[in-house]
Amino acid sequence: MVADNYDFWLFDLDGTLIDAEWSYTRDVFDRVGDRLGRQFTDREAEILWHGLGGARDPTLREWGVDPTEFWPAFHREEDPLKRAEATYLHDDAARLVEEIHAAGRPVGIVTHCQQFLTDPVLDHLDIRDWFDTVVCCTEEIGWKPDAAPVKRAISQLGLGGELLTDGGTSGVLAGDGESDIGAAWNTGLDGIHVERHGPEQRGRCVLGEYRVQTFDELVRSK
Repeated sequence: MVADNYDFWLFDLDGTLIDAEWSYTRDVFDRVGDRLGRQFTDREAEILWHGLGGARDPTLREWGVDPTEFWPAFHREEDPLKRAEATYLHDDAARLVEEIHAAGRPVGIVTHCQQFLTDPVLDHLDIRDWFDTVVCCTEEIGWKPDAAPVKRAISQLGLGGELLTDGGTSGVLAGDGESDIGAAWNTGLDGIHVERHGPEQRGRCVLGEYRVQTFDELVRSK
C-alpha cells in the first residue's frame, strides 16, 4: 500500500481534503467586493480561492488590489458556521486517510485556513479525530512554502523538529497548491500534488513525487 511508503502523512486542507460549495465562495467575494469597492469576476474569485495563480498576494497586486486591505475584508466576510455548512469532504481523500489509518501511520494537517474557520469545518464534517495534529499557518508560525509550519506539525506528531536521514523517519505532504509542494521540499519531505482543477485552469503544471488527479490513484497503488 502507498500508505506504507511513509512513516507519517501531512495534508493541506482546502482543495485537498475538503472544498466549499461555489455559491458560498461567490457570496463571500461579492461582499468583499462591496467592502473594497471593486467587484471580482468568477474567474478572479476562483483563482484567489484555490490559489490557481500561485502566491495570492502578487496576484492581488497585479490586479491593483492591496493585500493589506483585501485580507482583513476577506476574513471579516467569512462566516465560520456558513463556511462549515457549505463545506464537503472529498470521497477520495477519505479513502486515502482510511488506508493510512489502517497502516498505523500518524496523520496531520498544515493549512492556510485560519483557526476560526478550520475548527468549525472539522467539527461539522466530524473528522477532527482523523488527525493527530492540525497546524493553522499565521504570521507568527509562518506560511507555506516555508518549512516552519510543517516542522511544527512534525514536532506535534512526536517525531521531533528535524527529520532523520539515511533510512530514518520519512514523511510526505499532500496538497493542491504549489506552496504545498514547496513546503514539503523545504522540509525534506516528498510532495504529492492533487490537481482538482486541471493544468489548463491553473495555467501551469505543479511538480511532485506523485502527481494525481484523485487520491484514488494512490489508494489503488498496491
